[in-house]
Amino acid sequence: MNILQVNSSARAAASASTRVANSIVERLRAANPGASLVVCDLSSTPHPILDEAALGALFTPAEQRTSEQAARVALDDALIAEIQAADAVVLGVPMYNFGVPAQLKNWIDAIARANVTFRYTANGPEGLLKGKKVYIAFARGGKYRGTEGDSQVPYLKTVLGFLGMTDISFVFAEGLAMGPEAEQQAFADAQRDIEAAFA
Repeated sequence: MNILQVNSSARAAASASTRVANSIVERLRAANPGASLVVCDLSSTPHPILDEAALGALFTPAEQRTSEQAARVALDDALIAEIQAADAVVLGVPMYNFGVPAQLKNWIDAIARANVTFRYTANGPEGLLKGKKVYIAFARGGKYRGTEGDSQVPYLKTVLGFLGMTDISFVFAEGLAMGPEAEQQAFADAQRDIEAAFA
């Protein structure tokens, strides 16, 4: 098994979402002792935004790209190669102002490439990143699970499903900013979600 862990928190070692993602990876590796692990830390190595220069590079035929354009496309290619090779994907996702971090959006923009990770057919779009198990570790200061305030779950289900990843387990650590007892309960709840995902 090849595991890809993507940490999207702006907080490196102190990240709650990374802590929960690490717990999921530990559970995966315990169940698959020979598994390999690739960690994509978007805090220490943030991916550039999809801007006009990046679009220009992507839409320029490979043989016509400048060295700068080729280098920019290569950054996206590396992330695509990582997720193509993965059997299991673990995303650490904090909630920033009711959305996903910009770092994670940049990663998604990088891996979503027409005719590589999805394609349009006569029957509509088809995701090409199939056969992968995805675990999403959420960390939130408040409690939003199952409410209208949770824009993260619908967004990630939609975009990952568009790319062909539909087998998704969600793990929630919520109420982390609501006091020490709530924080302790949040991580306990997350552990229960993890156990349920592997049951």
